Amino acid sequence: MEIGIDSFIATGAYDGGLRPEENMVAMENLLSKIEFADQVGLHVFGLGEHHRKEFLDESPAVILAAAAARTKNIRLTSAVTVLSAADPVRVFQEYATLDIISKGRAEIVAGRGSFIDAFPLFGFNTKDYDALFEEKIKLLLEIRDNETVSWSGKFRPELKQQAVYPRPVQDQLPVWIGAGGTPQSFIRAGILGVPLMVAVIGGETHRFRPLIDLYYEAGEKAGHPREKLKVGLHSLGFVADTTSKAKNIYFPGYQEMMGKIGKERGWATPTREMFEVQAEPTGAYVIGDPDEVAEKILRHSEALGGISRFTFQMDNPGLSKEDIFRAIELIGTKVIPIVNRF
Repeated sequence: MEIGIDSFIATGAYDGGLRPEENMVAMENLLSKIEFADQVGLHVFGLGEHHRKEFLDESPAVILAAAAARTKNIRLTSAVTVLSAADPVRVFQEYATLDIISKGRAEIVAGRGSFIDAFPLFGFNTKDYDALFEEKIKLLLEIRDNETVSWSGKFRPELKQQAVYPRPVQDQLPVWIGAGGTPQSFIRAGILGVPLMVAVIGGETHRFRPLIDLYYEAGEKAGHPREKLKVGLHSLGFVADTTSKAKNIYFPGYQEMMGKIGKERGWATPTREMFEVQAEPTGAYVIGDPDEVAEKILRHSEALGGISRFTFQMDNPGLSKEDIFRAIELIGTKVIPIVNRF
């Protein structure tokens, strides 16, 4: 199993953007994290895409290219590219270029995004939320699989025998679909025969098994071999030397972050009791010491019928640089060896 980290570069600047010098520090901290993750053996590092003042991931391909120059082995991916509000041609060109810079380590996780900020910013209507993604993911895959493309659709000017460059180092640039809890997203990924990255950020992970089954059923009906249909899991998580320390370090920033976001969505600010429920064996959060975290990843994998990738979402304004680096070290030196013994 591949294990890694996804980041949104959460700055904690909910009431206003950071100053330029603070942005530079935040970016250098991120690049240092990716470099260290590579050194201690993590398999993948992903960057989200948001267009909000509390995040600094508006241009993930640019940041990943900087990380590529400082790393050797770790795979570099979006997590997720908000494809509905992007041009698939430019997305492909950016990640093909990243693939060249990284010598074949680039991937794309494409999705619709959990926030809608990109839609008005780039002139798209949220009424077309699903139709935009449906059209654009098909075009992205068409470009990936064919150097010269003829294509027409509703939301973008047609392409007439248009060659798209550059071409990536990898024979086929990996494209995953990121999904939350919408059955259609799972079915779509299966029909297209692409790997599926499932974001479980609340509830009990095993309850997603029926949706995973839909993915496999749709893929097999579409004629895709089972080995081509891979499932990854993305969850909030954190690792420390002891479970009590992991929870105590992680909770304050988690409460702040989820409380601020929750105000926009009508959620209650999470209490410690609510947090503890999510951190229980069947809950979504993967937080604890290395042994407990490894056991939970394996338990989630079994509950979902087997996963090939797990990524921690560790962004949290309450975590110090030292906390995060220690967590990355424990994931690379303790969690990965335990998980991959099984």
